Amino acid sequence: MAIIVNIPDQVVFVVDDDAHIRNAFGRLLRSNGYCVETYEDAGSFMRRAELKRAPACLLLDVRLPDSNGIEVQRQLDGIVPIVFLSAHDEFDIAVTAMKEGAMDFLVKPVDESILFETTERALDCGRRLFEQRERRKEIERRVATLTPREREVMELVVTGRRNKVIGYELGAAEKTIKQHRARVMEKMGANSLAMLVQLCSQYEAIAL
Repeated sequence: MAIIVNIPDQVVFVVDDDAHIRNAFGRLLRSNGYCVETYEDAGSFMRRAELKRAPACLLLDVRLPDSNGIEVQRQLDGIVPIVFLSAHDEFDIAVTAMKEGAMDFLVKPVDESILFETTERALDCGRRLFEQRERRKEIERRVATLTPREREVMELVVTGRRNKVIGYELGAAEKTIKQHRARVMEKMGANSLAMLVQLCSQYEAIAL
């Protein structure tokens, strides 16, 4: 069973303490079909924004009254792609932001075409992050349905061991191992050994 991710409407978050800029960006993006949420400071954004409910990106002013953009970036830790906004060409801050994973650093006022192009790139990244999170959640859900013995069998199956060998290692009859293996394949939604190996590899990456 392939993991199918339903993609809800994407969101552009705008955080800027300048009401004129914040409202202008909101109107401009909404007029071009984007769903937009605006916030005047970091605190209200961190408290109210639901960052994992949909693919999203964040247009973030680098200087806010209650925080600075770099601090917000570090708190978010890659949850959502960030495009920084600044009223000045702040080279040192821009370098730091980009090193820590920002998508871009734009100096206000921002040309409309650049704003749309940058926002779309950030949303593309946001969609990929959302899909990865949803796949991880589904794999974790499937693994959680396995009994401890089924987990043991799965871990040995994906190494290529035969049922007879697994039975010997676990002190169980080959027939019993076949039954466990069938339940593992069913619960994990895998119709082949290759798919099971792929799912287990993704699960191990999650654990790391």
